[in-house]
Amino acid sequence: MTDTDARVSHQPIRLVRTAAVGAPVFLLLYGLLRMIDGLDGDHGSGWAWDLGHALFLVAFVLFAGLVVGLRRLLASAGAAGSSTTPRTGLRVLLDVATAAGLVGAAAFLWVILGDLFPRLADSAPLPDPAMAAGPLLFQFGLLTLLIRAAVGRPRLIPGWGPPLVLVGFVSIAADLDLLPIGAALILSGLLPLGRRAD
Repeated sequence: MTDTDARVSHQPIRLVRTAAVGAPVFLLLYGLLRMIDGLDGDHGSGWAWDLGHALFLVAFVLFAGLVVGLRRLLASAGAAGSSTTPRTGLRVLLDVATAAGLVGAAAFLWVILGDLFPRLADSAPLPDPAMAAGPLLFQFGLLTLLIRAAVGRPRLIPGWGPPLVLVGFVSIAADLDLLPIGAALILSGLLPLGRRAD
């Protein structure tokens, strides 16, 4: 293996490690800034709102990176051979999950950019069906990849990781005031992935 091959093979590992920790940490910081922003009883324009949404944007860029990095790691693990999942079936599953996760992440990014730049939101609003489907597609894609990472060989994440991530996202969807708690749950679920990606 050449130095170039080694660098290329470590790129998904580095991306997954960075994104698995960075995305929920930025989400947690956004949740804390959202709480600070709401201390006056209103959520809206101001430094905490702007900074929080900028961190929210970075979190979802990292979540998109996590989806891509996980797909690459899982595909390379599947290419090494699996007795339980046909390679073609695995690739289709990974492709569908990756596409769903990225489309969902793009919907989040569109909404966040619209919050940061109201003129953009007015000139190019996200269609209602995409607004409803985006979070579901993102969660379906990410959770499918995480479940595969938890049950496939080699195991990249413990079996309790995907349920913790799901509970974190469900709590955020139920009440935005639970954002810090939900982000902490997501971080707890993803943290072992960064350690075990190699």
